[in-house]
Amino acid sequence: MYTPRTRPPGLLAMVALLATAGPALAQSGPSAPADIDGPAAPVPPAMVSRDASGRVTMRATRLAEPLVLDGRLDEAVYGRVPAVSDFVEQEPFEGRPATEKTEVWVWYDDEAVYVSARNWESDPSRRVMSDMQRDARNLFNNDHLAVMFDTFYDRRNGYYFYANAQGGMVDGQLTNEAPNNNWNGLWEVRTGEFDGGWTVEFRFPFRSIRFGEDGRPWGINFRRVVRWKNEISYLTPIPQAWGRRGLTKVSSGATIVGIVPPRGLRNIDVKPYLLGSSVTDREADPPIRDDGTAEFGLDAKWAITQSFVTDFTYNTDFAQVEDDEAQVNLTRFSVFFPEKREFFLEGQDYFNFGGAGGGGGGPGGGQSSTPVVFYSRRIGISDDGLVPIVGGGRLLGRAGGFQVGALQMRTGASASAGAAAADYSVVRVNRDIGARSRIGVIGTRRGAADLAGANYAWGADASLNFTTEWSATAYWARTRSPGLDGPSASYRGRLEYNSDRYGLQAEHLYVGDDFDPEVGFLRRSAFRRSFGQARFSPRPASLPGVRKLTWEGSVDYYEDTAGRLESRDVQGMFRVEFTNTDQLTIQASDGFERLDEPFEPADGVVIAAGGYDARTMEVRYQLSPARPVSGNVSVRRGGFFGGTITEISWRGRVEFSSRVYAEPTLSINRIDTPEGRGRANLIGSRLTYTLTPRMFVGALVQFRSASERVSTNVRFRWEYQPGSELFVVYSDGRSTADGGFPPRLRTRTFVVKLTRLFRW
Repeated sequence: MYTPRTRPPGLLAMVALLATAGPALAQSGPSAPADIDGPAAPVPPAMVSRDASGRVTMRATRLAEPLVLDGRLDEAVYGRVPAVSDFVEQEPFEGRPATEKTEVWVWYDDEAVYVSARNWESDPSRRVMSDMQRDARNLFNNDHLAVMFDTFYDRRNGYYFYANAQGGMVDGQLTNEAPNNNWNGLWEVRTGEFDGGWTVEFRFPFRSIRFGEDGRPWGINFRRVVRWKNEISYLTPIPQAWGRRGLTKVSSGATIVGIVPPRGLRNIDVKPYLLGSSVTDREADPPIRDDGTAEFGLDAKWAITQSFVTDFTYNTDFAQVEDDEAQVNLTRFSVFFPEKREFFLEGQDYFNFGGAGGGGGGPGGGQSSTPVVFYSRRIGISDDGLVPIVGGGRLLGRAGGFQVGALQMRTGASASAGAAAADYSVVRVNRDIGARSRIGVIGTRRGAADLAGANYAWGADASLNFTTEWSATAYWARTRSPGLDGPSASYRGRLEYNSDRYGLQAEHLYVGDDFDPEVGFLRRSAFRRSFGQARFSPRPASLPGVRKLTWEGSVDYYEDTAGRLESRDVQGMFRVEFTNTDQLTIQASDGFERLDEPFEPADGVVIAAGGYDARTMEVRYQLSPARPVSGNVSVRRGGFFGGTITEISWRGRVEFSSRVYAEPTLSINRIDTPEGRGRANLIGSRLTYTLTPRMFVGALVQFRSASERVSTNVRFRWEYQPGSELFVVYSDGRSTADGGFPPRLRTRTFVVKLTRLFRW
């Protein structure tokens, strides 16, 4: 019988060993300055040099006097140092000079790097400013300026930051040119107005980012979005095929020389918290009524070197995290929910595996059938509720072309959640190959007191980028679980061609009968999948008001491991993207689904085992995010297990002002089958009021007809100083089963949480 140990288990000792070895590994990397990937450095007083292929090298300027961070750009230094300009369009016309002028400067002193920009506008009255909440998903759809830093100049990793004219802030981390939007750094931004546009000044403290200490230059790029024109431009050319991910294409960024960061920085952050809560749960046995508690815990971060960072957590708490958004699920498969907890979000891309994501799911997570070998929501969350996290540690680092991620967590027992105490271990190692490719290995372990043995998963994967358009991913993985002796392997191969005009995908995926990563996520098990897709996306100049047309066809074919057909879906899709970025999509599908056992998609509707054909048609219209009322409206009707299904949905955004907006969700589903009729409706909305970029209050209200419940979650967040926060959270769940009003209270929590960041 496995029993969690009272001292750090083997993996945590390994983490400590890796941490100790970090400085030595870091020293094994290149020690001489890297060659510039582009034209030679500009000779003063020039600030930029370009070559015929569009590559750019620019120069940073050391500040001889303090720069006042006020967004006004009125210091004398702006008159003495020339700006860098001449941005290049990605949209709407790839490679053309931007129609709106942007001027940028990069400065530095002993403590920070500064970026300043003057954003000229031909019509300032049409500027789109609809969000100022930090890390708001919609801020990309505002007029904004973004900067990307490749601080190790490896042409594949980095950081990105952007802000709109209201001072709304977004930041993230780039790992192998994939974004992690959940990384939060400590930085500042100020904005201003001038006669002809708006200005912005950023300040990035050196100690808030990791960087090379071997004299290398940095990589850099800038993105300017002029939303009313739907124009996106960059300092260097970015292919249209990369779409809104263009800033993540680190390999196409410019080079910046002249930045001299400080050496020997001490980087120790400690962030304790105090929490008070009150809980009511009338469904518990015995019922809990206004049970008040107080808790203390902390997170700590230590940058051993600029390349290796360790994190530690004790009595980890996530009471401030927003509730999951409800989903309508009319399939027989599991539903994937993304990770939202800060400790697991930061650095999650280090654990991506096999093209299916890692940690919170990452790219390819969602409702994909590809297994996620490490799914961090397995830690501290069970099907029956929350499980206490005692603590744990994590190491993230890179050196000599290697990336290392290691995680060890321990959870306590929870009678209400039906969970025993358990240990979770993950190790991930990647090796860079060529300019943009990599290979890697992963290992996970879960051991719990109620198991006869531990569950293990391990595997190897590769991500190969042959050209800008051609790429391939592959993985092989295996698991070992007590009592499971059948086929326990899984593998996947995927080849993709992706250009702006054409696209091709081919994939084969296998999941064995007993493949069971207990620290991962399986949407479906024991199957083979073959998938193919082709796309043609011309940009017709002869159709006024139309930017792009897309025809797409795909075949998705599932068999069980014995070779019997499980499901088949043949789809055809046509999409029109208008110049105002509205989109109209028409999609038709012809499918087959085989059930080996009865299935209940809605209350009282039980579908018998057997094979079912179905044809469906769907029409979607997406309103441009530049509109005050935007979102997706769709209507779908077709066959459903011998009957029919009708779905009407709207997932939108309604802007009342630049500070107040609602995000309503409406999904009405009606099914009519020989076994009966049913419904599965979801109605909800998020309402957000942003007082400042660092202070907001938001509410999420959801009603699900399938569970006959209404849930409410209200959150107030105030970052009262960089990295330190106050949260006030109220949540409740109510039952509508008896039809009374107001719905009967079943659960309720009220939490106040205060964090304070200390830095040395």
